[in-house]
Amino acid sequence: MASATSSTVDAQPGGTDVHLPDTARDLVKILVTGPFGVGKTTLIRSVSEIRPLHTEEQLTEASVPVDDLAGVRDKSTTTVAIDFGRISLPGGIVLYLFGTPGQERFRPLWDDISYGALGALVLVDARRIDASFDVLGLVEETGLPYAVAFNTFPDAPRHHTPEQLRAALDLEPTTPMVTCDAREADSSIDSLLALVQHLIDHRPAEHR
Repeated sequence: MASATSSTVDAQPGGTDVHLPDTARDLVKILVTGPFGVGKTTLIRSVSEIRPLHTEEQLTEASVPVDDLAGVRDKSTTTVAIDFGRISLPGGIVLYLFGTPGQERFRPLWDDISYGALGALVLVDARRIDASFDVLGLVEETGLPYAVAFNTFPDAPRHHTPEQLRAALDLEPTTPMVTCDAREADSSIDSLLALVQHLIDHRPAEHR
């Protein structure tokens, strides 16, 4: 599996440099995307083996007309550039995770952030599925393979079947769709593994 990312990334979680593990073989850039307030920053924070980079700012009254807070009234900050983290998976695969801003006003950043990515994990909030349509359209426009992860919120509806959710998002039958709790590392890693397996299954034969 190829990657366009650098072969060395240093960070200082807890004041200690963390280098790539000796077993690192495939370095893969992945987008973690989705609408505003869906849990992208939380997911990257939960899995990153290095101190994650966050570019969060406080929401202000000036942003109210452009940032739809429906369903996320308790949210007080927003990503204004990128989130970044790194996670090593079995088999020597190292994922560089780039979280994108979720609001339409940050769309000009998309081309820069998505450059070199091999796939995307799209987080969806079952309470406001329609908020994901624009992001899914953008991912599909880029041609990136992707997986969908429904982030579980306490008040999310539980009565929808997987078939209904897949139909609501108009997903292809081969697009992975899972549920996760972005606060929990194991759950978030399972979502990333579903995406990685999708990338492996659909990469060109000459690269297998």
